[in-house]
Amino acid sequence: MKILAIDTATRFLCLGLYVDGKLYEYNLEAGRKLSAVLAPSIQRVLEAAKVKIRDIGYFACGLGPGSFTGMRIGLATIKGLSIVRDKPVAGISTLDIMAENVTQDNILIVPAVDARRGLIYCCSYRKEKGILKRKSEYGLLSPDEFTRRFSGKKAVILGDAISLYDKRIFSRMKGVTLLDKDFWMPNAHNLIKLSLERVKAGKLNTAQEIKPIYLYPQECQIKRR
Repeated sequence: MKILAIDTATRFLCLGLYVDGKLYEYNLEAGRKLSAVLAPSIQRVLEAAKVKIRDIGYFACGLGPGSFTGMRIGLATIKGLSIVRDKPVAGISTLDIMAENVTQDNILIVPAVDARRGLIYCCSYRKEKGILKRKSEYGLLSPDEFTRRFSGKKAVILGDAISLYDKRIFSRMKGVTLLDKDFWMPNAHNLIKLSLERVKAGKLNTAQEIKPIYLYPQECQIKRR
């Protein structure tokens, strides 16, 4: 089994390749250089594993929520590769990928990602016997709404929103643990783990069916004059 998986919804490029039980991963803080480094990075990882793109049986892509431009770049890349080869795709939320950074069972896990405009992308999870279970909808919350929802719930919080709102809200929230920067980005090995679960469960889609998770719907509408 061979899976190529990417997530480009944050400032980090998360790229994983699974080849018959072996995992190759590449995590890079790409920022605004994403469009320039994505294709060469995919080629570099394939060459390192001595795999041709035609050999890939499954593709996977992070769906956000996150950077509007980043999501579009990553999704367009995976759609193009999968359509040409008529291969299925696993679409996985970026927040799900981040939540896998926490390994403990029976603790509330809350990824918190900067959504710009003074808002936070977030969701809550728990792990039960190592299996991640989503406990809420994907949300777009103000700092005050975030505080009211998660304060006092003994939550573990991770994500780049911590650097923006630490003194304003997180440091004053009761019963929460803030993880450091090493836990803030989506990691390729977690993306591959979730992709394998989707493949084994048969929860796959065609490229045409895969859509990004937009929580700013007004930004996604084409306005006609």
